Amino acid sequence: MIAALVWIGIKMIAFATGIVGSNVVPLVMLNILGVLLAISIGLFLHKKKTMEDSNALLDIKNAMSAGVPYVMLVSIFLYFYYAKIDPEFNAHQIAEFETTLQRDLDDPIKFQQIKESNEDFEVKSKKEIYDTLRSGPRAFYSPGSTMAISMLSLLLLATLNSIFVTIVYRKFIFRRQ
Repeated sequence: MIAALVWIGIKMIAFATGIVGSNVVPLVMLNILGVLLAISIGLFLHKKKTMEDSNALLDIKNAMSAGVPYVMLVSIFLYFYYAKIDPEFNAHQIAEFETTLQRDLDDPIKFQQIKESNEDFEVKSKKEIYDTLRSGPRAFYSPGSTMAISMLSLLLLATLNSIFVTIVYRKFIFRRQ
């Protein structure tokens, strides 16, 4: 939980200062680090506290029990962040996509490639293709889908990190003498 609150604080500071602008990569990398730290510290504290022998599956479960609260808290925060705090980010991403799409449709070569990429586009006009293609990012950049995608991806990352951290801990830190 503490790692999630630290990441949320960093995200809010970055928003307030505008330090990262529309570049989300540094904050995504910090989010990945936050999941890893939550799992690593949570499993370490649990193993130090219980000091009894456990198997690898129990260690993975204990690591996940440290990672899942992080995933839930951050995903719910992201929903409210993109719905209430910074809805302009999603609007900017959609506008950027629509500008690129319009530029591609105005280019005869790219327009032909777009028409050939989908059978349905062969009989549609440029305006109909534009309306069809621009609906995708509008659904993708909604706060609800952002929350769902972040929850699924963070949960997958937490699972993989739990397995990795368990292996490292069992092999190097808490190995039997």
